[in-house]
Amino acid sequence: MSFLFNEWVMIPLFGICVFVIVILWADKAIAWLHKRSLGQRDEVIKILRVMGMDVDEKKVTLIILLMSFGLGALVFLIFWPSVLMGAFFGASITVAGWQLPLLLVRMIYEQRCTKFVDQMVDGLTIMANGIKAGSNPQESMKRVVEIMGNPMSQEFAQVLYQMQVGDSFESALNDLGNRIPRPDVQMFVTSINILKETGGNLAETFQTIVLVVRERQKVEKKIQALTAQGMMQGIIVTLIPFILMAVFLVIDPAFIKPMFNTTLGLVLLAAMLGLQIIGGVLIKKLVTIKV
Repeated sequence: MSFLFNEWVMIPLFGICVFVIVILWADKAIAWLHKRSLGQRDEVIKILRVMGMDVDEKKVTLIILLMSFGLGALVFLIFWPSVLMGAFFGASITVAGWQLPLLLVRMIYEQRCTKFVDQMVDGLTIMANGIKAGSNPQESMKRVVEIMGNPMSQEFAQVLYQMQVGDSFESALNDLGNRIPRPDVQMFVTSINILKETGGNLAETFQTIVLVVRERQKVEKKIQALTAQGMMQGIIVTLIPFILMAVFLVIDPAFIKPMFNTTLGLVLLAAMLGLQIIGGVLIKKLVTIKV
């Protein structure tokens, strides 16, 4: 048994195990790292183009690299010569930097979709009045483009442009539904496409959609008011450990120093960050109610 625990046996066995694990999981690890780093670029570019923005792929790639590896390297240098602390915080910032551009772009995209839905009440009212006056849906859309602001003006202008270059009205509307994937928009697109084929009162249909959208917005605002307290509590609970850490660093640095320069402290710090992230995500899911 003592032969098995000899260092000349254990070190080669450990090296062989590491080699086998690397060979078996290298492709999956590389694919995961690519997806979580530069793989985010394709999704960012796709969302930016959906919002009608001109995208320079090289600039997007550079921004993602700077926000991940660039900031991670900077943090590592800040903590130098403490290699463990620098590696830990640098790796954490790098991983967070991979996700940050996509999160920001998605947040902007969601705000844009929400604003479009908010504008539907006024926009569809204008279309309904135009149809009552004898205009067709395309002419009513032109009126909306002239009166309303972005993003509704931009999206309706894109629908009209697609028709000018040869697309059908139905196809252009379906593309609008794909760019703004909200139930109210899908209802609007489906209603026009069905009524154009079967016939019906478009003005009355638009007024019904306006009523549905308005009532849905009332319910959403009520839910936001009721869940605002839970959201604020989640933010406060998430920030408390970081605030306490900053206070101890200012008041008594020697007390908190072992958290950063010992192995046990770094393990506990990593566990704390992981639990904070899990808790924040769970609280966000609990207080988010979709209507």
